[in-house]
Amino acid sequence: MGEDTTTPTAEVGGARPTGGEPTLIAENCEVTYRVYADKRPTFRELLVRRFKPREYTAIRAVRGISFTAYAGEAIGVIGPNGSGKSTLMGAIAGLLPVTGGRVWARSEPALLGVGAALQPALSGRRNIILGGLALGLTRKEIDERLPEIIEFCDLGPAIDLPLKTYSSGMRARLHFALASSIVPDVLIIDEALAVGDKDFRKRSQKRISKLRKKAGTVFLVSHSMKAITDTCTRVLWLEDGQLRADGPAEDIVKAYGDAGS
Repeated sequence: MGEDTTTPTAEVGGARPTGGEPTLIAENCEVTYRVYADKRPTFRELLVRRFKPREYTAIRAVRGISFTAYAGEAIGVIGPNGSGKSTLMGAIAGLLPVTGGRVWARSEPALLGVGAALQPALSGRRNIILGGLALGLTRKEIDERLPEIIEFCDLGPAIDLPLKTYSSGMRARLHFALASSIVPDVLIIDEALAVGDKDFRKRSQKRISKLRKKAGTVFLVSHSMKAITDTCTRVLWLEDGQLRADGPAEDIVKAYGDAGS
């Protein structure tokens, strides 16, 4: 990246929507990984160091990030590879432990792609049922929403083929249709709009707008600045695990582009 043309910030409220209530607050959020040496110690080495734990390097993937998200916002999350975007979203979703600071959410955030619950050997249809249960839907609710989810996926006959036969784009379409079939207070989407054809991207953007109108907050992690400006009202710019800037989408995207030029 080029010269820093923006002022780093730990907490900037962004443009708060009229009447919006807080859905999520991150306060000085920290996520630190322990990376251990690949080599396993021999028994002799363990004796020499009296069975002390293996040496490790602490990596601060997220460092002191604070912000408040409001109902009705679509928040883009941008930054270079390794900037901490996915780590921060994983911490917000409760999938990664926060090693410092705190995260409050009005209800449990839903992370697009319930990938851990989906089974490669099962069909797309069966995975919708399984994923719906993982998202907290009852079987009756899943049965009621199944036709609409399948229609939105637009996978044709492939909906009854095993998930392991799907391309990454097909998987992302299935994940997006499933995760956005509920109306969570906070929905986190990681790169879903970067896949699929133009028609699917348009339908995805309409779905996000619908979620926002129902007082939800959507986070979109993407390297596509067009997807960010087309979809989001506000942007968090991360760099080296820190929040470099937070503000209106067009302003932050322009500053990000200028810094990289």
